[in-house]
Amino acid sequence: MAGGCWTLTTGASQGQQDTTAGSRHPSLPSPPAAQSMARHTKKVGITGKYGTRYGASLRKIVKKYEIQMRARYACAFCGKQSVKRVAGGIWQCSAKTCKKTMAGGCWTLTTGAAATARTTINRLKKLKGEAAEEK
Repeated sequence: MAGGCWTLTTGASQGQQDTTAGSRHPSLPSPPAAQSMARHTKKVGITGKYGTRYGASLRKIVKKYEIQMRARYACAFCGKQSVKRVAGGIWQCSAKTCKKTMAGGCWTLTTGAAATARTTINRLKKLKGEAAEEK
């Protein structure tokens, strides 16, 4: 065995051995042809950087927040899908024409509580406008 490769004996010629470079035993996987890129994670995604540390449940929760944090959101001013997180609660539109900075949630642009408050305020404004029209 030269160079760590297996030598195979062919069935037709029992006494002779096939010594072609790179030939391996049929049951062994073939080596990669060239240096391939790193494999992607199947389930853990962005939390693969933590390895096996911290437990699966905590990594699953962190994965949800990190995906929300790194996502791009639609800008309320220009309409483009270009709002990115700058820091905790600070979001900025990266469109060339907009560049607006806005406050939002720590992990997402809008939180559930903010959406509820906004709809309540709009509903009350609508009721107040309708009451003023009746007078």
